This record gives sequence, C-alpha cells and structure tokens, in this order.
Amino acid sequence: MDFAKMRRIMVDSQIRPNDVTDPEVVSAFLQTPREAFVPKSAQSIAYAEYEIETSDGRALWTPRDIGKMIKALQPEPSDIALVIGAGAGYETAILSNLVETVIALEDSDELVDELTARFANLGLDRAVAVQGDLHEGLADQGPFDIILVCGLIEQAPETWFNQLADGGRLGAAVPAGRDLARARIWTKAGETVSYREVFDCCPPRLPGFEKPKTFVF
Repeated sequence: MDFAKMRRIMVDSQIRPNDVTDPEVVSAFLQTPREAFVPKSAQSIAYAEYEIETSDGRALWTPRDIGKMIKALQPEPSDIALVIGAGAGYETAILSNLVETVIALEDSDELVDELTARFANLGLDRAVAVQGDLHEGLADQGPFDIILVCGLIEQAPETWFNQLADGGRLGAAVPAGRDLARARIWTKAGETVSYREVFDCCPPRLPGFEKPKTFVF
C-alpha cells in the first residue's frame, strides 16, 4: 500500500475541506504516518474517515475531527502540551510537530512502554510518554499551554484546569445529545476559565469520566 499517497488524499479530502488549512497543521498531518498508530489489521483503513480502536478503551478520532480540534487549540511553537488518554499516540505525534514539548499521559505501564517505543522508532524527540492517573493530570510537569483530552467525556476534573497556564487551552468533546457531541475549548485567563463550542462531532468515549448517576423517584 502507498501510505504516503493515502496520507495526501486524507489531507486533501478530509482535513483541508473542513477549514483546517493552516500550513503548519497541514504539514504535521502530512508528516505523521497514521498507519504506525493502528493495529496491522486496520492499516488498510488507517486513512479512511473511521474511528479505529487501538487498544481497550482507546481509539483514534476521525481525521476530520482531530484536525479541527488541533486547529481550535491554536498550538504555538513555544507551547508545552499534555495529551490525556493518549492511547496509541497519534494526536501526540501531530502536536509534536507544532509545539516545543508534548507529554502523552496514560494510566497503563503497557501503553506507556508501547508509546515510548513508537515515539523512538519514529524519531519524535519532542514527545514523551508518562504513566499516571488520568484524573489527576500531571501537576509536577505543568502548567500547560495545551491540554488535549483524547475522547468524549461527561465531566472534566478541576485538577486539569488548575494545570493550565494563563492563556492555556483545554480541548475535549462533551455530549450534546443522544448521538452527538460537541468539541469544546476551555481557555484560562487569570483565575477565570471560560469555554466555547467549536464544532459538532461524535468521537470515541474516554472511559472513567462519566457523571455520577442521580437517583430519580
């Protein structure tokens, strides 16, 4: 399979037409081999408009959705970024072409070992994988200019917002109906955090961030 050609087609048919035209972001997608982040059995559809499961509870977003999310986070070359629930590390790899340093946070030693090996094999020297509690974030490495949550969540822990730098942005998808979600960008200004919703989407759910069930008579 000609993965380079498939990558170009993905960018031309799924990224650029969805208002993701920043040269740096487009270049990051062109440089990142998506096939390296999916199981071998799924490599033939690596560049299709599909969500692809990479491990238990982890999946890649569609190219369109992750392209729009990364654009909305407005990455800068001097930024320090944190990716929560990094999974196979594709989103981390994209950001590593756009920011100074990006940390992939996972709660499994096995996933972290796989991420570390994958980053090394691809020569991603601005990306590092760390094991930890996803709910706690990574306070000792913050504050962060960007926090990207790789999945749909019902609620975001306050600890994440506390780890944003002044002017920092946190991106995640939140439910907006039975079969719909919206990508939301929170921005910190001083002691205030506000958000805006940027596009409709339906990404894979990140387990463990559901709202507590309430009892109804």
